[in-house]
Amino acid sequence: MALEIESTREEVGASKKMNGGEEKGVCLTWKDLWVTVSASTGKTNESKSILQGLTGYAKPAQLLAIMGPSGCGKSTLLDALAGRLGSNTRQSGDILINGNKQALAYGTSAYVTQDDTLLTTLTVKEAVYYSAQLQLPDTMSNEEKKERADFTIREMGLQDAINTRIGGWGVKGISGGQKRRVSISIEILTRPRLLFLDEPTSGLDSAASYYVMKRIASLDKKDGIQRTIVASIHQPSTEVFQLFHNLCLLSSGKTVYFGPASAASEFFASNGFPCPPLQNPSDHLLKTINKDFDQDIEMDLSETGTISIEQAIDILVSSYSSSERNQEIKNEVSVLSIVLSLKDNNSTYKKKHAGFLNQCLVLTRRSFVNMFRDLGYYWLRLGIYIALAISLATVFNDLDKSNGSIQDRGSLLMFVFSFLTFMTIGGFPSYVEDMKVFERERLNGHYGVTAYVIGNTLSAIPYLLMISLIPGAIAYYPPGLQKGFEHFIYFICALFSCLMLVESLMMIVASIVPDFLMGIITGAGIQGIMMLAGGFFRLPNDLPNPFWRYPMFYISFHRYAFQGSYKNEFEGLKFERDEIGGSLNYISGEEILRNKFHVDMSYSKWVDLGVLLGMIVLYRVVFLIIIKTTEKLKPIVMSFMSVSPRQTRQILENPTATPLHVEVV
Repeated sequence: MALEIESTREEVGASKKMNGGEEKGVCLTWKDLWVTVSASTGKTNESKSILQGLTGYAKPAQLLAIMGPSGCGKSTLLDALAGRLGSNTRQSGDILINGNKQALAYGTSAYVTQDDTLLTTLTVKEAVYYSAQLQLPDTMSNEEKKERADFTIREMGLQDAINTRIGGWGVKGISGGQKRRVSISIEILTRPRLLFLDEPTSGLDSAASYYVMKRIASLDKKDGIQRTIVASIHQPSTEVFQLFHNLCLLSSGKTVYFGPASAASEFFASNGFPCPPLQNPSDHLLKTINKDFDQDIEMDLSETGTISIEQAIDILVSSYSSSERNQEIKNEVSVLSIVLSLKDNNSTYKKKHAGFLNQCLVLTRRSFVNMFRDLGYYWLRLGIYIALAISLATVFNDLDKSNGSIQDRGSLLMFVFSFLTFMTIGGFPSYVEDMKVFERERLNGHYGVTAYVIGNTLSAIPYLLMISLIPGAIAYYPPGLQKGFEHFIYFICALFSCLMLVESLMMIVASIVPDFLMGIITGAGIQGIMMLAGGFFRLPNDLPNPFWRYPMFYISFHRYAFQGSYKNEFEGLKFERDEIGGSLNYISGEEILRNKFHVDMSYSKWVDLGVLLGMIVLYRVVFLIIIKTTEKLKPIVMSFMSVSPRQTRQILENPTATPLHVEVV
C-alpha cells in the first residue's frame, strides 16, 4: 500500500509543471456520489435517484468522456462535478479538487454548455475580444489581451472565420462546429486547468465532431497547461472515441464501466457482449445498455442466446461492481485524495476579473454594437414609430382652439403615451436572447450583475432618445400642439421616460418568463392594466375602490405621463367655449385640467416627469434584484477539507473508506 501511494505521488508530481511555484494540473475525484431530485407523482412527492453511488477521477492532461443513453445522468454528473446542480436536487458524497473539498474558484474551471448561446451580431474576433476584455484582469494591457484572444482563436482553428459574424436565425454566419469552437475559445481565455463540456458534438456531423474534439484533446499541447477535460458525449464516432483517455459509462445513474476507453470493449466481451467486427465500439456499448426500446440482445455466454436489455445492464453493473477494476478505481481515488491533500496546493487560486468600471465600459460598448446591428432591437421599432407618428400627424393635423379640439388633444397625447410606448414589447425576443447570453456568462463568472445592468441601461439610452426624438417631432408639430421649445423638450423627455419604463418592464418579464409567447402576453397584460388605471379611459375621480383607485392609479406610470403631458399642453392656453347668447366665451387650460381631466394641480408637470425618471431607476433596481436572487451560482462546497493525522492513518489502512462525507442541499 505504501508503494502504491508513493508511486501515485510520483505520478502526480510528474504530471504537474512548476512555474514559479504555481502548479499546472487539477485532479478531480469523486466518491460515492448520489444525486436525488424531488419528483411529484400525483398527490405525493417522491425522491428519484439520478446518480447512484458513482466513483471516479479525472486527471491532468487527460480527457474523460461520460457516455450513456439519454436520461442516464451524464449532464447531471457533469453539473454535480462543476457545482451547477439546481436547488431542487439533493447531492451527497465527496467531490475533491486536488484532494481538498473546496469551491471551484474563478479561472480554475470553465464550463461550455450544450447550446452555443452567443451574440449573433458579433464577428468571431469581436466575440472573443470582448470576452477577453471582460475576463482578463486590468493588470494586463489591452495589447496583451488582444494577443491572448488572437492566440486562442488560432488555437481553435478559427483564423479563417475571424471576421465573419456568428449569425443566427435568418442571418447566415459561421458553421455549427465553428460556433462550438467560439464557445470554447471564450471559456479558455483565462487558461483554466479544468474544462467541462456538455455534449460538445451535439448537432455536428461526424467530421465536424472529430475536428472539434481533436482541438479540445490537444489544448494542453498548444498552451503548455496540464488541462483536465471532462466531457459528456452522446454518440461519438470511432475516430472521436479513440481520442478519449478514460471512459465513464452510465445507465440509469449507475456505473456500467469506468476506466481506459480502449479497455471498454474488452470488458463487454468478457461479460458476453463482444463488439461485432467493423462496428463502432461506442455504438455497440450504447446499444447494449439502452433500455428505452424493449428488445432482446444477443449474449455469447447465455444458454438461450438472447436476453433483455434490463438483464444485460444488470449483468454489466454487477460485473463492474465486483471487478478488480472497480476496486482499483476506488483505491486510486482514495490514494489521490491523500497524496494531493497532503501537498501544499495552490492550483485553485482565484484569478482576478477585469475591474468593475472596465466591465461596465466593455459591456456598454458590446451591447451598443449588438443593438446597432440587430434590426429587431430598435431599427424595426423606429420604422413602426415613424409610420405611427405620420398617421397621428395626418389624423390630428392642424388642431385649432375650438371646444372640440380639447378632446382631440387629449386623445392624441393618450395615444402617444400609451399605444406608441406599448410597441416597445416588440423588442422582447431580443431581450430574451440577451438574457440567455448574460445567464451563460454570469454562471461562468465573467462579470457581475450590477455591471451588466449598468451596461445594458447606458447602451440603450442613445437609441431610445433617437426613437423618441424623430417620431416625437413628427407627432408634435403638424397637429399644432402648444408652441415653445420648452414644451417640446418636455414632451420628448416624457416620451423617452415611458419608452425606457416599458423596456425596463419587459426586461423584468424576460428575467422571470424567458419564453417569447408567454413573455409578450405577460408584458402586454401588465401594460393593459396600467393603461386602464392611468386616468384616461375612466377619469381618476371615477375610478372604483379599492383596487383601481388605490393602489393601481398611483402605481401606473401612465397616470404621471398623462397628467404631466396634459399640464404641458393645456396650461397657458385658452379654448373657445360653446356660444351663449350669440357671444363667444373662453375656457382656460387650467380649468380644463381640473374639471374635464381631473388632473391634480397641486404640483407642476416637472414633478410628474421626476416621478417617471424615479420609476425608471426603481424598475432597473428591481430587474437587478431579480436576476441577482435567481442566478444559479452554486459552489460545490463552501469550506476546505482538513485531514487529521488520525484520519490519514485510517485512510491508509482502508483506502476504500470515504475520507470525509459532505451533503449539500
